[in-house]
Order: sequence, then C-alpha cells, then structure tokens
Amino acid sequence: MMEYVKNVVCPFCGTLCDDIICKVENGKIVGTINACRIAHNKFVHTEGATRYTKPLIRKNGELVEVTYDEAIEKTAEILAEAKRPLLYGWSSTECEAHAVGMELAEETGAVIDNTASVCHGPSVLALQDVGYPTCTLGEVKNRADVVVYWGCNPMHAHPRHISRHVFSRGFFRDRGRPDRTVIVVDPRETDTAKLADIHLQVEFDRDYELIDAMRAYLLGHEILYDEVAGIPRETIEEAVEIMKNAQFGILFWGMGLTQSRGKHRNIDTAIMLTEDLNDFGKFNLIPMRGHYNVTGFNQVASWESGFPYCVDFSAGEPRYNPGETGANDLLQNREADALMVIASDPGAHFPQKAVEYMAEIPVIAIEPHRTPTTELADIIIPPAIVGLEVEGTAYRMEGVPIRMRKVVETDLLPDKEIVEKILEKVREIKASK
Repeated sequence: MMEYVKNVVCPFCGTLCDDIICKVENGKIVGTINACRIAHNKFVHTEGATRYTKPLIRKNGELVEVTYDEAIEKTAEILAEAKRPLLYGWSSTECEAHAVGMELAEETGAVIDNTASVCHGPSVLALQDVGYPTCTLGEVKNRADVVVYWGCNPMHAHPRHISRHVFSRGFFRDRGRPDRTVIVVDPRETDTAKLADIHLQVEFDRDYELIDAMRAYLLGHEILYDEVAGIPRETIEEAVEIMKNAQFGILFWGMGLTQSRGKHRNIDTAIMLTEDLNDFGKFNLIPMRGHYNVTGFNQVASWESGFPYCVDFSAGEPRYNPGETGANDLLQNREADALMVIASDPGAHFPQKAVEYMAEIPVIAIEPHRTPTTELADIIIPPAIVGLEVEGTAYRMEGVPIRMRKVVETDLLPDKEIVEKILEKVREIKASK
C-alpha cells in the first residue's frame, strides 16, 4: 500500500523547499509531488549509481568490506596521529553533525572547513566587513515588487526558487509575477535572464564597475561614460530608477559575483548599494547558497569558534585566515597530512594540484555514494542520508533554521553518530598515550 508523507523538506539546494510530498511503497520512495527534477531524482534514486551499504577500507590496493567499528577505529587512529589533519565538507549534512565536527577538530588540532571556501566564502568575508540588510524568503514572496538576480541562474541551480518566491502570489503581491519587476545581471543570456524585464548583460569581471556606477547615479552623480561594463548608460539609469522606487526590493547574488574579479569586494560594494537604496525605500540582500546546509555550517562554526569557516585549531584555540587555512590552501601547499571528507566531493571539484596531493595522503570519505573522492579514499564510511533516512536541522539560504524530516528507514548510521564515535575513539587513543 502506498503512503504519502507530506511536508518533507528537500535536501538539495539552499532553497530548502518544505512542501514536498513523498510517495513511499515497501519502505522505498517511489515518487514525489512538488519536487523539482533534481530533487525528484535525489528522493527516488537514493541508491545512485553505487550506494555503499557497508564500510570499506583499502587493503593492498583493494577496497574491502569491514565493520563500522573497524572503519571508525582506523579513522580515529589516522586523525589522532596526524600533525595537520583537515576536516572538509559538511554542507550536505545536519547541524548536529557540524557541532560534533567542531569538537573533533578541536580535539585533533585540525583545520575544519566547508564548501563556502570555494563558493560563497567571499560573501561571508563581506558580511563580516560591512554587515548586510536581509529578510526571509517569505517576506520576498509577500512583499517584494523588485527582484534582482545578480551572477546566478536559479532556473538551473535552484529550480523552484523563482516559482515559489517570484511567480507565486503573496499577501501584498496578489497577482504574483505581474506585480513584480525582475532584473537579471549576467554576462550570459541564461534561462533566468530570458524571464527578466531588464537584462543587464555585464562584461565578464566588470561587476564592481557596474555596481559603482549604479551607486554613483543613485547618489546624484552623473555617469560620465556612454557605457559601463558593456551596458549603455541609459539602461543602467533605468534599472537604478526601478530599484530606487521599489516599495520592497531584494537582491539575490550568486557565484558569478563571488568568484569573479573583486570577489568579496564585489559583495562589499553590493551591500553598500543596498544600504544606499534604503535611503529611498526598503531593500534587502540574500546570497543564493548552493548546498542545502552550507549556511548551517557557517552558523554552527560561528557559534562554536567565533569564525564561520577555515577554522584552524592547531594552536589549541580557533584561528581564522582564509587564504591560508582553507582546504584548498592546505592541500595545494602540501600542508595537510590527513583528510576527512564528509558530505562533499572535493575530488570532483578541487583544482588538479589539490586532487593530486589528496592521492598522496590518507583520505577518509563519509559518503553514501561512489564519487571521485571515494575513488581516492582509503576508508569509506556510508551514512544515512539526512532528509530522507534521518532527521536533522538545516539552515535555509537566508539563515532560517528548518527541521528535516525522516521519510524511510535505514540500517546505516547518521553522520552525527559516525562523527561522535570517531571523536570518542580519538579521545581514547589520546588518553592512552
């Protein structure tokens, strides 16, 4: 008999859609309602190309099935004996696992970092520099009459973001999309740009110039050039007038802004633009965070250490220096002598120099599926998948905590319990010395 599990939270992107209905039959998710195509595939194809069901340790070049206890004990030995261990990932698991991970990092004198260091890390740096006016996605749906997407393509990266918060009807926007003006800033004519009322097709790496020109015009100065960053002056002025006259505006920004020339300074000046706009009306910003709980790790790390990512416990106290204590920095500089990866896949996404060094050091992967990282791993520990097989807490892109639901049963251990067992074993090893 088929069961319908309602109000499930999607564990894919930072939008954390909380209206998913899962169709469950014989203990398996066989269908979904309301999920985007990516989320649907995550729910119904949990087995993936290869779903690990037993821990594995590489012996004589081959991965051999072992017990959880053996894999956890070997992991603890590696981390306890390492002089410069690195704990990386964390963005696709629950906050409860993050908290234990911070304890493990402190206990082992490790550097702990999450995927923000290669995506929205510059956003975090900018927020520390100048703060930022923000709001919830619910407020966007109910109030926003001007929506700006800068350097992001939610039609592909966050597929239901626009339908839930821009096209949908809100309390003060009862017609939905006709009540809103959408501006997209992107060098490419993306599918999101095709939906925009105004597309500012900025030239690559010239976002900072464009934002400065917009600020100058907003503050009453004349734009001296016929075009800035490849955009005609008249078009820039039109966009600024729309933003200036907004009753409630929102600027969503993505990696097109954080990873182009200027990096966190792009975000600095975008925040200042938003603050300037608040002299005329109400304007806010929200970063388009990718992994569903990348925001959660930054929150937990900040509570526990005072720093959001790239936290170094090697001196016995938390230190923070992005550019030196980031995962890529430690790997490319050949500093880390052991790597534990959880809820991430650096083997698929890190630069070649970093991946080559990963192949030279012990790598532990706490990962449910076969990935490029598990191909390099010496130990693979399969966890239950949060939001499908175990519950947990995650933070939406704008910082709202949401409880993830458990939909089906599994015999696999959750990430939190795995990390707790590793921490316990590390403490035993250290106490015995």
